[in-house]
Amino acid sequence: MIRIYFIGLFILISAIIANFLAAKMHLKSWYDLLNGILSSKSYWSLVTLKDGFWLFLVYPLLLGIGSSLGNLIYFKLFSS
Repeated sequence: MIRIYFIGLFILISAIIANFLAAKMHLKSWYDLLNGILSSKSYWSLVTLKDGFWLFLVYPLLLGIGSSLGNLIYFKLFSS
């Protein structure tokens, strides 16, 4: 259970960093996308290829790397 919590913390930290980077690079976050779709059906026309690349490839990749890093550090710290 502690391992899952530890990995979850690393995923959370990765998500915070990824959202910060998205804001700095003027990319849409999942929050922006979902709010935009709920407010207007024509919102998809505002989503660029760069936004789609970020949301569907880079962002999940960063979260996966954060998970793997958390798992690796957990085993380095707590394995005997």
